[in-house]
Amino acid sequence: MSRSLGSLVAATVLLAAPPLHAQGTPAEAPVRDAAVMKRLAEVGTYLRAQKHFSVKADSVTDEVLLSGQKLQFASTVEYQVSSPNKLRASVRSDRKQRDYYFDGKTLTQVAPRAGYYASVPLPGTIGEAMTAVAERYEVEIPLADLFLWGTPKGGLDDITAALLVGPARIGGVDADHFALRQPGVDWQVWVERGARALPLKVVITTTDEPAQPQYAATLKWDLKASPAASAFTYVPAKGVNRIDLKPVAAAK
Repeated sequence: MSRSLGSLVAATVLLAAPPLHAQGTPAEAPVRDAAVMKRLAEVGTYLRAQKHFSVKADSVTDEVLLSGQKLQFASTVEYQVSSPNKLRASVRSDRKQRDYYFDGKTLTQVAPRAGYYASVPLPGTIGEAMTAVAERYEVEIPLADLFLWGTPKGGLDDITAALLVGPARIGGVDADHFALRQPGVDWQVWVERGARALPLKVVITTTDEPAQPQYAATLKWDLKASPAASAFTYVPAKGVNRIDLKPVAAAK
C-alpha cells in the first residue's frame, strides 16, 4: 500500500469510528473516574467472595527480540481453586508446560515434559503464596493478580487514570470495557455487567519499554466447580525427580 493510500485509509477509519462511550471525549474524561474505581473495587469483592471455582484463560504474550521485532506466543492456563488457600494451575504453551499445586502450606512447581518438580514451604493464602514465590524465587504464575484483587495488595491505589470506554460483548456475555493507567503500565479490563462482577478479558501494555509489549487473556469462569481436596496435592509420578528451588538471593 502506498504511503498516500495508507494515509487515506487511516483517515477514513478514524472518521468512521464511533466516539468513546465516556463522559465527553477521552480528553475531557475524568482523570480517575470514581464510578470506574467503584466498579473495580466491586470486582475484587466479588472475586474474594468465591469459595470454589475454576477459570480457564487463553492468552497471547509479546516478546521482543534485541532487534526490536516482536514475537507473539499463545498459551492456556487453567485454575482450580478452593479459597482461600488451595489452588491447582496448569500452564500450557508450545514452549513450556508447568503445573502448580498449593495446599495452604506448600507450593509445588512441576515441569512434566522435563520430568522434575520442586516444592517450597509457603503457608498462607493463594495471593500470599503467589507473591512470595515471585519475590523469593522469581516464579511468575500467570494471572496472579486475580488472587490479589480485593486485598490490600490489589494495586488499585496505583491507578492514576481510569475511564469507561463503553459496552462490549466477550464470549457472548455483556460487559463494560475499562481503560486504566498506572506508572509503567496501561491496562484494559472487560467486566461482566450485573451482579457477577467477573473480569472476562484483560490487556496489559508495558509502557516503560520502547517496544511496549502486550499480554492479553480471555477468561472463562465456572463458579459451580468444586475441585476435590486431592486435586491440590502433588504425588510424583515414577521417573519424575525432585530438585531444589533456590531463592534468588542465594542463587546470585
